[in-house]
Amino acid sequence: MNKKYTIQKTPFVVPTTDGKLIEEHFGNATNGSSKVSIAHMIAPPGWSEPFQTPEFEEYTYIIKGRKQFNIDDEIVVLEAGQSIKIEKNVRIQYSNPFTEPCEYLAVCLPAFSIDLVHREDS
Repeated sequence: MNKKYTIQKTPFVVPTTDGKLIEEHFGNATNGSSKVSIAHMIAPPGWSEPFQTPEFEEYTYIIKGRKQFNIDDEIVVLEAGQSIKIEKNVRIQYSNPFTEPCEYLAVCLPAFSIDLVHREDS
């Protein structure tokens, strides 16, 4: 059967311990694709991740709120309607030090994988 499209109605909800919602619509966890991952995320106020140096490009589009990016010790803050592309092999820390949640979409090329993200010990 030649399937022309796929509608995702049940994204994989990634288990987290930091209050962040991660719904992967396409990618390694959802459909086994290592080519690209697309995820809808909501980062709660005060959330942050350890620094990482991923082997993938990451595109982020902010839907609501603000998100902080520490890119090789340069602080960049994006607001709703803005987007950014982070090149692969760049040291980055993602956070939401603000008082409102941040809702955003993340696209990774190739797909997000815990083996490719290279998170530092926090």
